[in-house]
Amino acid sequence: MLVGVPREIKDGEARVATNPGGVRAFREHGHQVLVETGAGEGSRISDREFREAGARITRSPEDLYARAEMILKVKEPLPAEYDLLRPGQVLFTYLHLASSDTLTEALLDCGVIALGYETVQTDQGALPLLVPMSEIAGKMSIQIGARLLEAGSGGRGTLLGGVPGVPPAEVVILGCGVVGTNAAKVALGMGAHVTILDVDHDRLKYLDDVLGGNVITVYANAYSVERAASYADLLIGAVLVPGAPAPKLLTRKMVRRMKSGAAIVDVAVDQGGCVATIRPTSYSEPTYVLHEIIHYGVPNIPAAVPRSSTHALTNATLSWALQIADKGIAAALAENPALARGVNVARGRVVHPAVAEAFNMKAAPLDEIDLMED
Repeated sequence: MLVGVPREIKDGEARVATNPGGVRAFREHGHQVLVETGAGEGSRISDREFREAGARITRSPEDLYARAEMILKVKEPLPAEYDLLRPGQVLFTYLHLASSDTLTEALLDCGVIALGYETVQTDQGALPLLVPMSEIAGKMSIQIGARLLEAGSGGRGTLLGGVPGVPPAEVVILGCGVVGTNAAKVALGMGAHVTILDVDHDRLKYLDDVLGGNVITVYANAYSVERAASYADLLIGAVLVPGAPAPKLLTRKMVRRMKSGAAIVDVAVDQGGCVATIRPTSYSEPTYVLHEIIHYGVPNIPAAVPRSSTHALTNATLSWALQIADKGIAAALAENPALARGVNVARGRVVHPAVAEAFNMKAAPLDEIDLMED
């Protein structure tokens, strides 16, 4: 199979979908890899390193998309890339379609077989291709929040960890999955006072055990979320429903009642966000102020540490991408139910139930779609 790795064009996106080790693995399995020139620059990976690993370098994204049977990306295609995709081509990347009807329609129109890293799901419910970026996003959300609380950023002027005689900042985390857990670890490490809310009793008990009782665990409902938000200096949105829009746990009314100069970092913004007042921002303009609260809505937070993110992403995705390349898309999906759950759209039809529900559509059974049609 010819695998294409384009240069990412999303604002602030410096990751690349595979590293030289990934290229070498594809080559050892008998596949060809075409990398767009400069694709690895943001991650400090040169064209020379890709070439030495066995990749071919192209200066033309048009050439790459026209030749590649599978496109490996980091982020979803942007409008400039829609016309480059073609029927039957495999697209493997983060998609988050539930938050974008425009992208969903574009993928349906071009007839690609699009798999989202974020919806590859094991029988046990694990999301193995989402975990590494969720770990990074969770840790970074606290770093970002600490900066937003500084006076120069318009924040309350509160030091996250406090000092002797002055209490630390109150950090409230909605959701205790991978993002929330990693956010809690870093916030505790910086000395903050941490409250984490979720509806999963077992998960709350687990975190209470592993974090040594240093975090306050609260069962999430409208009352407890409103109360926690009212005393938060920094609120982290970390709620995920695989493939579906994030539920709006923090209403506009609750945001209005937060302390002036408090900050919100909604990591769930790529799925629409769990805060009613959040909207996607970019690394060019990452924040805005609404109701005297600083909002941070960058959907590709791990792009700020592209080298770490690229290597972590490759570690997670490579074996799955190799299955597709080795067996072909139809056989790979037939043999691996977890990978099959990653299919969002295929040959002009919505496949993933949560994506279909988000747009009031009916999901098509994957086994009814001829993936190999000419």
